[in-house]
Amino acid sequence: MSIAIGIIGGLGLFLFGMQMMGAGLQKAAGKRLERIIEILTTNRLMGVLVGVVVTGVIQSSSATTVMVVGFVNAGIMKLSQAVGVILGANIGTTVTGQIVSLSVDQIAPIAVGIGMIMWMLSKKESTKTVGEIFIGLGILFFGMEFLKDALKPLREMEGFNTMMTTLSHNPILGVLVGFGLTFIVQSSSASIGMLIALASQGALPLAAALPILYGDNIGTCTTALISSIGASKNAKRAAIIHLAFNTVGTILFVLVLSNPITRIVTSLDPSDIGRQIANAHTIFNLTNVVLQFPFAFVLIKIAMWIIPDRGEDAEPKLTKFIDARLLETPTIAIKSVINETINMGEVALNSLTHSMDGFFEGQLDKVKKTFVLEKDVNKLETIITEFLVDLSNKDILETDRRYLDGLFNSVNDIERVGDHADNIAELVVLMDEKNIELSEQSRQALQIMYNKTKDTYQKALQVLDKPNQELIDEVLKLEEEMDVLQRNARNDHFARLHANECSTEAGVYYLEIVNNLERVSDLSSNLVRLVADTVTI
Repeated sequence: MSIAIGIIGGLGLFLFGMQMMGAGLQKAAGKRLERIIEILTTNRLMGVLVGVVVTGVIQSSSATTVMVVGFVNAGIMKLSQAVGVILGANIGTTVTGQIVSLSVDQIAPIAVGIGMIMWMLSKKESTKTVGEIFIGLGILFFGMEFLKDALKPLREMEGFNTMMTTLSHNPILGVLVGFGLTFIVQSSSASIGMLIALASQGALPLAAALPILYGDNIGTCTTALISSIGASKNAKRAAIIHLAFNTVGTILFVLVLSNPITRIVTSLDPSDIGRQIANAHTIFNLTNVVLQFPFAFVLIKIAMWIIPDRGEDAEPKLTKFIDARLLETPTIAIKSVINETINMGEVALNSLTHSMDGFFEGQLDKVKKTFVLEKDVNKLETIITEFLVDLSNKDILETDRRYLDGLFNSVNDIERVGDHADNIAELVVLMDEKNIELSEQSRQALQIMYNKTKDTYQKALQVLDKPNQELIDEVLKLEEEMDVLQRNARNDHFARLHANECSTEAGVYYLEIVNNLERVSDLSSNLVRLVADTVTI
């Protein structure tokens, strides 16, 4: 019983420390990690490097692969890009194994102590984040020590030793044990940490550890497979690529490369079995990537064969950048939700364009498309707001949290842009039904205001994408010019009324369109002011 309690406690500390360190590293990486979306190219080698870096930062190949499934499901990433990132994730996950294999018993309390001092005494958020990394690292090492102490009595148990001997002579059984262990704890790093702890206490020979280690790499695929349930076919294929990659590698190492890897790791560290296991894990994944990288297209074909194309995803997705799976990596999710907000803004712009261009061109069908687009804007507002709520509950920097709070308002403002476009479309339809015509002067004034409004709003969306003080000032200046145009439009209209150059009814519709255009310009200035208030430019 005491062994079980020790294992549960040690494993809990290990996982908590790893999660805390990973969260701290994510926050410390900040904008660098956000740019991951911008460098996703068809270059598969770049994908491997991306996978290594991201997994090294977030400390979980499972989280990276789930993120990839989310990217593929959202349509941001193609399978050809995903396969490279997945391969790289397997290399990145070996970092944790290398860390926990080090003999650093005395470093754990020092790391926690330094981290707590930084976290408690500093007012700078960046320093607090570094403190979190140190605290997480120290707790991770404490967890390893707990595991080692808890597992120490096992080497005296005859039944356990017999089981280890069986595993040494039956690698297939060892693979199954490794798969089951990782499936239960949902972390290959944690299961490899347990292997290192067992081996360090003399309870696990290298011959038994290696097959379990190979099985760990298959077990870690289950997280992405579970995550892909309900996702698009390509997202499911990304998860299967991960499974196929690790399965092929395991078969290759069990049948062919087991003896060579044993000789290499024992020659590197003849007396430290913990280091031997960590090095075996690294060599396994590096060799696996080198051998399978040239045949990545085969992995894609395997996935396509298992999940065949039979009329892929009948209905196109409304969202382009966000997916619930991306919440596993909050820093990247922040960039994704910004992109999705801009996407929503472009749908609202499209709605405005259809209403006004249709009016000027006399195409009522084009105007009526506004009503469909406005419904899309409303749906996007709901989806993005729900995503923002979930993201706000994650462990993120306070500066990011303030920006997300502002983004709630930005999403609402964009939805109101869609409402104003819808209002204009309704006015145009009513004018058509009543055969109301505006004077040429009124049409010219509306054209000028529309062009200015459109320019203001487009620049505001650019500010959301890449905050820029010069562009913010330009938007605010354009909004002031719109206020002047609105006043001039009203005064000119009243002058035409006095001169009997237009009807009162036509004037009502004209002024309503003017007011809606001016409100879109106001909302554009709201968007850039929120950015200016929440982002350091």
